[in-house]
Amino acid sequence: MNQTLKFVTLTCSLRVGSFNAAIANALPELAPEGVIFEHLGSPGLFPHYSTDTEAAGFPAEVLAMAESILKADGLIIITPEYNHSIPGVLKNALDWLSRVSPQPIAGKPVLIQSASPGKLGGVRAQIHLRQILGYFDARLLNKPEAIIGEVSEKVTDGILTDESTRQFLSRQLTAFRDFAR
Repeated sequence: MNQTLKFVTLTCSLRVGSFNAAIANALPELAPEGVIFEHLGSPGLFPHYSTDTEAAGFPAEVLAMAESILKADGLIIITPEYNHSIPGVLKNALDWLSRVSPQPIAGKPVLIQSASPGKLGGVRAQIHLRQILGYFDARLLNKPEAIIGEVSEKVTDGILTDESTRQFLSRQLTAFRDFAR
């Protein structure tokens, strides 16, 4: 089983200099052999979901993201925590993706990573996201969990520099590769 797997990454922070983007950007160099990555487009480009907008036709950005997820061997969602939950931009993206047929996340291996300047590292966002992804019938890797607290001390100039976090993420990616196979 030496097939190359392609994982797509969805970064859910729109901030320039995002810590979560730094995590996402580090993943290719931390990945085990046989894994390649593709960043999905920004969910910030999606209009707010409404059935009126959907009735006029799915936005091209939504369809492109859905197609990329559908073709991938796994989806990695890297998210901050906003107000004890997921960012609105992530919820909006999931609302759009839930309407696409065929459903791109159904049965898809999914890995969640969160990072936050706070000590809890986005754990509450992960709890809510796991609940939402249950609706999609996503295949979630439950362990090991990547909940990166005090991330502002682990990223320097947009680069994940904390060696213990890098080693942990490498082990998590190996587990996800094995899970996705």
